[in-house]
Amino acid sequence: MIEKRIIDEFIAPYYRDKDIMHNMWHIELVRRQVEKIIAIGKYEVNRDVLELALAFHGFIYREEEIIRVFLINNGVNEEDIEVIIKVAWESQRPEIPETLEGKILHDAHVLEGGKTYTVVKTLITGSVRGQSLEETLSFMQKNVLGANKCYLPETIKMCNEMNEYTEAFYNELVDGIR
Repeated sequence: MIEKRIIDEFIAPYYRDKDIMHNMWHIELVRRQVEKIIAIGKYEVNRDVLELALAFHGFIYREEEIIRVFLINNGVNEEDIEVIIKVAWESQRPEIPETLEGKILHDAHVLEGGKTYTVVKTLITGSVRGQSLEETLSFMQKNVLGANKCYLPETIKMCNEMNEYTEAFYNELVDGIR
């Protein structure tokens, strides 16, 4: 569809000023997880849609119109644009995605970096935002523990293991510092 180099040049400014857990490296980690999920599930998917939705998922909520213009300017037809936009949004929402590509991208985003990554991401993001450890743990308790859900048969077990690990880590850390 569109050359990877052109996509990366377009999206780089939108990820440049994000924290270290949501920059271009984040895109690569989610991309790797997408590939794992496709391989495990032996899914037949529209890879162009997945790649573009992945690229845009981190700023779709702010720049949907700019993304649409970029896609039009790069020869993407209206029907494909609508699917790309839908999948990018599906990766961000708590509702069950309707499309297979949306489910894959959503679940890859949740499972990014593996079982321990949620803990690392939460702690680093809290630190980068200037939160105290207590504030980060409060955020973790309210917004992270048990909050992650995956929707594909192949990812549900991985997500449950991640949630269990995150809760055990949280409990052990809280017990150790309070």
